[in-house]
Amino acid sequence: MCSFAGVFFLLSKILFYAIMPAVWLLALLLGAVVVRRPRWSRRLLVACAVLFVVLTNGALLNEALLAWELPPVRPTQLPTRLDAGVLLTGITKGSKSPHDRVYLSTGADRLTNALWLYRAGRIRRIIVSGGSGEVGGSKTGRSEAAQLATLLRLSGVPPQDILLEERSRNTRENALYTRQLLTQHPEIKSLVLVTSAFHQRRALGCFQQVGLHPIPFPAGYYSANRQATLAYWLLPDAGALANWSILLHELVGYVVYKVLGYC
Repeated sequence: MCSFAGVFFLLSKILFYAIMPAVWLLALLLGAVVVRRPRWSRRLLVACAVLFVVLTNGALLNEALLAWELPPVRPTQLPTRLDAGVLLTGITKGSKSPHDRVYLSTGADRLTNALWLYRAGRIRRIIVSGGSGEVGGSKTGRSEAAQLATLLRLSGVPPQDILLEERSRNTRENALYTRQLLTQHPEIKSLVLVTSAFHQRRALGCFQQVGLHPIPFPAGYYSANRQATLAYWLLPDAGALANWSILLHELVGYVVYKVLGYC
């Protein structure tokens, strides 16, 4: 029988596509074509047009991101020397070949920020948490944690300062398995959590729920500084649809995690 964790993992992947704004627009267009009543067809087309204008407005998206993402933290705001930074994965492209290298996605700031904190002397070690978020497992044969550890070593981080958690498939498991890993390292008591700014709320809640209380260090911002210009408020943004998908997925994920008691 499938475990609840396995079913939850598959459902989360299906849900991602169900809440994509592009899917909503396509559904409205198909409805307008299929419906036989001209009145309802016109209504569906108007709804599609209005939704398209709203979802491609970069200012509206940016305002929503500014409200959701946690604000930046300066390294100097952190205690002088924390025991470890927890770097959450989800930033590699495992389906890209050839598999003799590591391909990073738009969330690569998670890695660079963790490395920055290490080089600045703010953290002593880096814990990389993440197995594979792909259905069916990693196509590279290596966990995401192992792939990012390769880049950290190439950047000069000694292997003894890198700890790997390679089983987790989602944020809940990141927290659970990191806690299990830390039972083998009682010397690690203070943590900083490095993940994307839009993901930080849910991740922080998950870690707190399992008894860990890291300091948040948001990275990989999708938001930008607000601008007092007509172009900012009126010009459409081709990338807004994709970023709305990311934000909506995270908002729904946060609510589901709250209901399940994960964060």
